[in-house]
Amino acid sequence: MPRYVASNATRASVVARLRCDAMGEFGIGQPVPREEDPYLVRGAGRYVDDVKLVDQARAYVLRSPHAHARILSIDTQAAKLSPGVLLVLSGTDPELLALGLQRPWHPRKRRDGSPAFISPQPLLARERVRHIGDPVALVVADTLEHAKDAAELIAVDYEMLPAVPTTEAAIKPDAPALWDECPDNIAFLHELGDKAAVEKAFAAADHVVRHRLVINRLTTNSLEPRGCLAQYDSREDRTTLRCTVQVPHTMRRTIAEEIFRVPETKFRIIAENVGGGFGMKGALYPEYPLAALAAKLLNRPVKWMSDRSEAFLADEHCRDNISQAELALDKNGRFLGFRVRTFANIGAYHNSDRNAGPPTNNLGVLAGTYVIPAIHVEVNGTLTNTMMTGHYRGAGRPEAAYVLETMVDLAARQLGLDPAELRRRNTIPADAMPYQTALVYTYDCGDFGKISPTACTVPTIRALSHAFSSPD
Repeated sequence: MPRYVASNATRASVVARLRCDAMGEFGIGQPVPREEDPYLVRGAGRYVDDVKLVDQARAYVLRSPHAHARILSIDTQAAKLSPGVLLVLSGTDPELLALGLQRPWHPRKRRDGSPAFISPQPLLARERVRHIGDPVALVVADTLEHAKDAAELIAVDYEMLPAVPTTEAAIKPDAPALWDECPDNIAFLHELGDKAAVEKAFAAADHVVRHRLVINRLTTNSLEPRGCLAQYDSREDRTTLRCTVQVPHTMRRTIAEEIFRVPETKFRIIAENVGGGFGMKGALYPEYPLAALAAKLLNRPVKWMSDRSEAFLADEHCRDNISQAELALDKNGRFLGFRVRTFANIGAYHNSDRNAGPPTNNLGVLAGTYVIPAIHVEVNGTLTNTMMTGHYRGAGRPEAAYVLETMVDLAARQLGLDPAELRRRNTIPADAMPYQTALVYTYDCGDFGKISPTACTVPTIRALSHAFSSPD
């Protein structure tokens, strides 16, 4: 009987697996064998555009060239007669109107106590476009070139409207309104902390540091652009959607129950190798349900792939805040109170909980590792004529840390202190653990002074530098 001989790589994998089993299935710090490496390093990964199905059609999305405009008319007749075209859809077609739209479910309020202003994004624009890149029409053809040629034949009559392309423009008293139902462009207000305690702290302060911080918008430039491939099985009445997403289970629920209004079992989401996500690929974009709808209407596979220029317009962005921060200190440089008022740009549509998530979910980071007795923060979800913002790496934490540490540096400068010394004076001591901060978090343990800049002497820093630069 032939004997199986394992390779060295196989033996190593088995040993690693046995070690994991011995330590328990989920041990902190335990090594986890990477099963995907062998085929990835050989260039054998499988991404959306690597998959080509029999009779596959290609989709192209016509997008708005304007930040804000009223759609007076859309003429798609010439596009429908263009060579190779299989389907042309616009926002007012019955097939689109029959679908639902995703919306945020977390309850929020406006400043007057009324419910937050919710503005779901149509899969294809209906009466207005509200940002450059807003989807206007979908063309499906036998080739991508035919789809693009046909899209150029679609005649859209736009009436230009005033736009607010920046956070600052949107919050001005006389700013044009994106939505008639939301004249101040503030979709919601989120407050956290003890406002009365903060006011009392500021009244008793010897020093107050004030600063306005502008945190710029950013976007992802992932190795693999977004894309999807939809295939409808008429026998089972079930759609398989292969796409570059980070949250396949969440997407399955949303696209099935909220948009197509069918049981989750009617959809299968396949997310294989994803060439970079960083949070941007966690959203449910219009192109995915559009491709699924087109595949069902045509009863053939439909693929949509973004190109680089399109990605900058239509991929979810991140951050874009204006924060007015104030830090109160006593005569010895001890922190007394901290307050922050932020206008967070959520884009043109308040269409999901991803819009509000980053600026509201991680406000506890504003407390940092410092003793700050009183903190109050308010976040204004601000609508602008831009692509929506959502969760990226850090999801609100980098912005909060930036605001806090900038204020500490400015306070040190104003008081004539070394920034490291000011931090040392206000760092939570180890013997205070567990420590309840004034904003959200309770730290169960930590000796933050040991990792502060003042904890390392020059010889120690040199020794560490030598150790890390040593070839051994």
